[in-house]
Amino acid sequence: MAKLDIYLAGVGGQGSLTASKILGEAATRSDQNVLVGEIHGMAQRGGIVESTVRIGEVHGAIIADRGADVLLGFEPVETVRALPKVGPDTLVITNTRPIIPSTVSLKGDTYPDVEVLLARIRSATSRVVALDAATLAQQAGSAQAVNTILLGVLAGCIELPFSNETLLAVIEESVPQRALEVNRKAFRLGMEQGILYTAK
Repeated sequence: MAKLDIYLAGVGGQGSLTASKILGEAATRSDQNVLVGEIHGMAQRGGIVESTVRIGEVHGAIIADRGADVLLGFEPVETVRALPKVGPDTLVITNTRPIIPSTVSLKGDTYPDVEVLLARIRSATSRVVALDAATLAQQAGSAQAVNTILLGVLAGCIELPFSNETLLAVIEESVPQRALEVNRKAFRLGMEQGILYTAK
C-alpha cells in the first residue's frame, strides 16, 4: 500500500480527534510514515470537527478533493458536508445517529431526513457502510465508545497498514482503566460490522 488517506468528520465531543490520533499512533508504532492534521473549526462539544490521517508516501496533511481513500463520518450531516473529499472508489463509513446542533433547535429549524442524507452519500460512492454506532456503543456498555466502534468497523472493512492488535492496544492505552473492557467489546462489535459489509 503506497498510501492511505483517511478523512474524519464529526462534531465536538464524539471522539473523532482522538480517533485520528489513535490511527496516527498505530501507524507510527508500525514504522509507517504518517501525518495527522486537524482542520476543525470549533472543537468544543457540538462544533464541527474535521481531521486527516495520511499514511505512507505522503508529504502534507491536506487530502485533495475526491482524494480520500476512506471517509470516517461520526455524524450524518457532517459526513455529507465532507462529501467533496469522496471519489467513486472512496469507502465511506458513517454513523447514522444524528446530533442536533443547538443552532438548529434554537432557530426552530429541522434536521434533514437521515434517509435523504444517506441517499446523497450513496450517490457519491457505492462503498458505503451506514450504521447506528451510538446504539452499538451502548450495547458495548458506554455511549462514549462511538469512536472505538467506528475504528473497529474500519479495521473490519479494509486491511490497514498495521495490525488490528496494534490498533486495539493504542485504543486501550487511550482510555481509562475502568473503560478497557467496554472499548474492547466496542472494537469487536465494530469489526463484526465491517466484516459483514465486506462479505456482501
